[in-house]
Amino acid sequence: MATLKKINLKGEEVGELIVEDSFLEVDGNRQMIKDYIVALRANRRQWSASTKGRSEVNHTKRKPYKQKGTGNARQGSLAAPQFKGGGVVFGPKPKFDQHVRINQKERRLASRTLLKEKIEQNHLVLVEDASFSSEFSAPKTQTVAQFLKGQKLSGKRILFVGEASYEEVDVLGEMCKISTPCSKHGHFKKSVRNIPKSTFVQAANVNGYDLISVQEIVMTESALKQLMELWK
Repeated sequence: MATLKKINLKGEEVGELIVEDSFLEVDGNRQMIKDYIVALRANRRQWSASTKGRSEVNHTKRKPYKQKGTGNARQGSLAAPQFKGGGVVFGPKPKFDQHVRINQKERRLASRTLLKEKIEQNHLVLVEDASFSSEFSAPKTQTVAQFLKGQKLSGKRILFVGEASYEEVDVLGEMCKISTPCSKHGHFKKSVRNIPKSTFVQAANVNGYDLISVQEIVMTESALKQLMELWK
């Protein structure tokens, strides 16, 4: 069981949240986590790099010079790769679908393990829900910068996580919940956007790469509860 202190943007303690052992009692092995992160990174690739071979470049078909009598090696086309503007040999081409499937249980286990490590190492700062919404009637980068300075987080890679909003939609006759952009976090998101090395995501969109690529996490209480519900 872990007890997390909850603070506001002024750095004042306003409560605490108890994280049950049932969520923290997880031990994903390092190889599984590595495979998960590698798969996430691989799935972000577009595979759209494309080069032209000698049959595709826009060049004349005539010989550069006559076959004999010049003292040079014989050449048949300016589209050959040894000439400037010629075709590329074995260059990259758009590939077929390279998507790597990630098992859902492994994905949740890896994400929970990474979040558990952040909690145990005191790299997670819990803030009250109102800090990301009602306190920002307009973008205020200075307010966020002062908060980070007070928590000695300035200059670090930081992930801000806010609670997600959901909307029920009809999918093939069955009502399903999907996450939608949370309008109440709009001003806070714009404030974070101006701070180097800082990003903002909703709880429903957090993945293991987001957790492992940052040094500190600043999260609302509702966002943490949503993650515990999603990854249970």
